[in-house]
Amino acid sequence: TMSALQLEECRQRIRSELDKVVDFWLKYSHDTEHGGFFTCIGRDGKVYDELKYVWLQGRQVWMYCRLYRTMDRFRKPEILEAAKAGAAFLRKFARVSSGSSSQWKCAFCLTRDGKAVKIQRTIFSECFYIMAMDELSRVTADKDMQLEAVQMMEQLIYWVQEDSSGLGRPQLPGDVPTNSMAVPMMLLCLVQQLTEGRGPEVVQKYRELGSWCVQQILQHIQRDGTAILENVSLEGAELPGCQGRLQNPGHALEAGWFLLQFSAERGDEELQSTAINKFVELPYQYGWDKEHGGLFYFLDVDGHCPTQLEWSMKLWWPHCEAVIAFLMAYSQTKRPELLERFAQVYEYTFSHFPDAESGEWFGYLTQEGKVVLDFKGGPFKG
Repeated sequence: TMSALQLEECRQRIRSELDKVVDFWLKYSHDTEHGGFFTCIGRDGKVYDELKYVWLQGRQVWMYCRLYRTMDRFRKPEILEAAKAGAAFLRKFARVSSGSSSQWKCAFCLTRDGKAVKIQRTIFSECFYIMAMDELSRVTADKDMQLEAVQMMEQLIYWVQEDSSGLGRPQLPGDVPTNSMAVPMMLLCLVQQLTEGRGPEVVQKYRELGSWCVQQILQHIQRDGTAILENVSLEGAELPGCQGRLQNPGHALEAGWFLLQFSAERGDEELQSTAINKFVELPYQYGWDKEHGGLFYFLDVDGHCPTQLEWSMKLWWPHCEAVIAFLMAYSQTKRPELLERFAQVYEYTFSHFPDAESGEWFGYLTQEGKVVLDFKGGPFKG
């Protein structure tokens, strides 16, 4: 197994990669003319499209603030100023009030100067908006900004639990409502964001919602505990067809470490064990490519070929989730096999994704591990 010395070497490597990645975005992504961040950035740092993707605007504000708030070496004025500028751009342009729909709906994509281009009929732009505003308000103590995050959270809860018509999805007769794992996962992530260090009153306010999210996530354990499926019925049953058989190993691993965090906060050992066995070890077992290494992007639980064209590709983010999940699982339990898995995922990740020449990481590799899209930022990679 890995020694303490080897773990320390991993930590140093992760630290130096983080420094390089932050430098890359500080250098190339800031739009000093219109505010906000360019997200479509080529291998060498050139902007290849001026569209600004709201998920990534929100995540970048969050990341700058989290680094500024929690790590001394990132407590630099330029990082805080960039986060404030990004948040100002979001507050000014991200929310789109269209006629009858809610004042809280956010665009998915904006022009360089902030005009809405596209809306998704989902809750994810809003989720990242909330994360950005809440995290920045922790640094600046801006009460209005924090309140805005809380109010938007109320709207999300209403859309998810009461009435989703405000999202603008037409109700079609064959489109059966489903429990897609992404929704309770993101809400659980937001519960953790909004309650961290905020005292018992706030924790109590979101307590029921946190438990509800966990129950919704656990419904995705299917096939007598042998598979995590992305989409299930509202009653927690398997759905027919490709949608019902779909597996996304990286997503399951991400859910795994969300559940580990939650179980640690609540002191829930049963949930900890379920998180590790079903959401960390299991997706790794079926998701790891035994021939070429790395995690498949999508799989079909019955072994049919998935219809997603990129199903066999190796993407950066599932590997990040796996590194976090195995390290967190090991740090909570000290089970040596979890450290071995961490070492395996770490080795693949750090030998395939970082770009030694231009800094930052490639995001999209073929099944064999060759870079196939060489940009550093795109519509979904920030």
